[in-house]
Amino acid sequence: MGELDPAALRRLCDVRGVVLDMDGTLVLGDRNNTGLNPLPGAADLLATLVDRGLPFRVFTNGTTRTPEQYAAALQKIGFPVPDDGVLTPISSAVDVLRGRGHRRVMVLGGTAMTEPLEAAGFEVVPPLRGTTADAVLVGWFRQELTFEALEAACDAVFGGAEFYSASQSLFFATAEGRSLGTSRAISAVVRDVTGCQVDVVGKPSLQALKTAAHALGVAPAELMVVGDDPELEVPMAHRGGALAVAVHTGIGHAESFTDQPVDVRPHLDLPDVGALAELLRTG
Repeated sequence: MGELDPAALRRLCDVRGVVLDMDGTLVLGDRNNTGLNPLPGAADLLATLVDRGLPFRVFTNGTTRTPEQYAAALQKIGFPVPDDGVLTPISSAVDVLRGRGHRRVMVLGGTAMTEPLEAAGFEVVPPLRGTTADAVLVGWFRQELTFEALEAACDAVFGGAEFYSASQSLFFATAEGRSLGTSRAISAVVRDVTGCQVDVVGKPSLQALKTAAHALGVAPAELMVVGDDPELEVPMAHRGGALAVAVHTGIGHAESFTDQPVDVRPHLDLPDVGALAELLRTG
């Protein structure tokens, strides 16, 4: 692992809650985000967190399942994840959309996006031409994507709707290699056509971190954020003053932050989450 920052190790002892990425950090699945398999050290880390009584939430930028369905999938492979132990961009989208007074939301995504929004009291409308909305929200919309849906999203934005993306990641980690993020691709088209601003509701937004902190009942600065994508978890942690931990089992690698200024690098840069479990047990 190389030499670790003593200040980061001391701070590790003061962490009161943990936010964990899923794909590339705890598990790898296929390109359709199914068939999840544990990564090295993942079960050990979760068991260590449970043993220490350190609360955690898994925050994935995926929107193929509801948070409860993701939790069930992780439980199925033996992870001690509580039923409410997973957050998605829809979790933070509820906070963002409600805070900005949106009520009618056009969704480019499946039922894993629409059902939680409806349960939160939003009127959800499909991406059909001529449909108006206060906001457009795009997530996982791969096989279902049509030109008509893109046109509807652009028309809604031209009509005054604000545009939101679950994630702007170029790729996400899978067992088959990196896969193109659909939210980023769709957003690029809508932004190019309309000139709109794209607001991210998932990682690495500060709102995503605040949503996780609220779920854990701690301040953002008391969190440790763990993930594999250099563009997501580490920047999000820094935005909220949290402890940033990078692992090399997904998108990122040992040289990902070499050219970055010291103040935006991870506080701990580790090969995998098993190394983090060892630090927690010996700290």
